[in-house]
Amino acid sequence: MVCERCLASVRKIFDDMSIEVSDVVLGEVSLSEPLTDQQKKILEKHLSESGFELLEEVSEKQIEKIKNLIVSKISTLDIEENFKLSEYISQHIHKEYSGLSKLFSQFENTTLEQYFILQKIEKVKELLTYNEHTLSEISVMLGYKTVQHLSSQFRKTTGFSPSEFRRLKNKNRLPLDKIKS
Repeated sequence: MVCERCLASVRKIFDDMSIEVSDVVLGEVSLSEPLTDQQKKILEKHLSESGFELLEEVSEKQIEKIKNLIVSKISTLDIEENFKLSEYISQHIHKEYSGLSKLFSQFENTTLEQYFILQKIEKVKELLTYNEHTLSEISVMLGYKTVQHLSSQFRKTTGFSPSEFRRLKNKNRLPLDKIKS
């Protein structure tokens, strides 16, 4: 779950099944009482039909939490130039970054750093599409040291310069939960 609509969709699925929910936050649902095996099967079916999945393994939950942290951080458009992904993730998950990074790479077939870059580039695409900010402003908002660094990373990832991308008719943007290396 990476947005408010996702939260609303998941909450509706639980409401429709008359399952009492204590809380729904990005990537996590807290239940008032445990689900029966039958409820789990039905819930998995409904979630799957809406593009979600039931994550029960601790590793899967940690990875989902990491993804949500990254997406949330990027959506704030307030990434300091000296932002350290490793410190941010460790601080919020309360585990050593090296272990989390290894786990993420094993399950996602990409590094945490690459995932972070891909998320930032997708945000750059969004901001370029809206055409409300200069590339310099976008660069500052997403923590790039220079516009050249952003442009270089953008070209390496998309095959286009930011200006070429702005001129494209079909922007080929991806939903945040579909971004993989």
